[in-house]
Amino acid sequence: MEKYKFLDELGDGTCGSVYKAVNIETSEIVAVKKMKRKFYYWDECVNLREVKSLRRLNHPNIIKLLEIVRQNNELFFIFEYMEHNLYQIMKDQQRSFSEEEIRVLMSQVLQGLAHVHKHGYFHRDLKPENLLVTNNTIKIADFGLARELSSTPPYTDYVSTRWYRAPEVLLQSASYTPAIDMWAVGAILAELFTSDPIFPGESEIDQLYKICCVLGAPDWNTFPEATNISRLADITYSDIVPANLSQIIPYASSEAIDLIKQLCSWDPLKRPTADQCLQHPFFHVTKWVPRSPGNTLELTLGSEPNLELNLWDFGTSKDDCYLGLTLAVKPSAPNLETFHKNQGAKEDVMICPGFINPSQQSVLWSLFPTNHHAIASSGEPSLSLSFSSHPNPSIGGPQSAGFAMSSFQSNILERPLLAASSPFPQGHYL
Repeated sequence: MEKYKFLDELGDGTCGSVYKAVNIETSEIVAVKKMKRKFYYWDECVNLREVKSLRRLNHPNIIKLLEIVRQNNELFFIFEYMEHNLYQIMKDQQRSFSEEEIRVLMSQVLQGLAHVHKHGYFHRDLKPENLLVTNNTIKIADFGLARELSSTPPYTDYVSTRWYRAPEVLLQSASYTPAIDMWAVGAILAELFTSDPIFPGESEIDQLYKICCVLGAPDWNTFPEATNISRLADITYSDIVPANLSQIIPYASSEAIDLIKQLCSWDPLKRPTADQCLQHPFFHVTKWVPRSPGNTLELTLGSEPNLELNLWDFGTSKDDCYLGLTLAVKPSAPNLETFHKNQGAKEDVMICPGFINPSQQSVLWSLFPTNHHAIASSGEPSLSLSFSSHPNPSIGGPQSAGFAMSSFQSNILERPLLAASSPFPQGHYL
């Protein structure tokens, strides 16, 4: 340990103390965990759960164990250094997290946790203090209570901090699964919105009571292997009904509320896995951006081909409606200036002026009233989708696809539907 200079104590736990240190040889800042018990044999060290698990788990959202040192029968773990833990951030900051910030943090936690579970471990002690943060990166740490999925029950019931402890653990089930980690994730997710724990029990009995106050009474058959189911009988919950989570967590979206409900389910079998959580709508919120016809958003998709679809209302009459669909190889052009009606056709056909380059072919589908005689753009689109490989200079580079929808006529599809193959000049589209 001569090459490490201790700088500050970062924390003190049951198993060891953590220090900020610097590697004198490389000037690298590290975190050193000094174990409190003595280790007289090297085999004892390498067989520790924390060592065995971290040697197998290599992921951007899992803390990295750099080195293990045994000196004078004392054991030191050298970790990469992280500036904060999530608990400190929630305690120190003067504002609540935005939902987008929560989404970014929790998606990283779930990616790391999915990696843990896939490689045959569950953490068993997830809590804000064990989620370390530097800049916008969050990593799961403290694998001292981690256990292999293949290990044989019974498991100890002294796992995780009480506020994040799953009910099957509180009821001393003989066996449990990685679903206990998912319960903790749900409790942490709720806390990020309010900066207060959702189940702040003062004892194990009070913890169960707090859970009942939020979730309501459980089904007694949910925990067939629980050895201390009588704990629930000690709680008078006959008049307890589930709370409205939207009132407890008022700033959370409906998607966030739904995910918390699923994660904090009494029944472990109903809790989603980490991978399933990442597919939840909470992590796939699409930003819909209305655009004007002359400034359609463009999305970089690589090279070609690309697709553009626009539906606009034209004119002031309620019956004036037009649908244009083009498929083109390189659409990316300025405003559509004017429209002309083909007077020679039996049905009105809208065309774009300047179709002078026969090498650029597109297909135009038009839908509008047969008695349409004057067309002018009336403003906001009813529906607009645009995908393009070209950046839009007016908005500083490639952007997300635009989409907007407002009410339009229910009888729109009763209009004549016409198709025309037309040579579009590069950059003109409907």
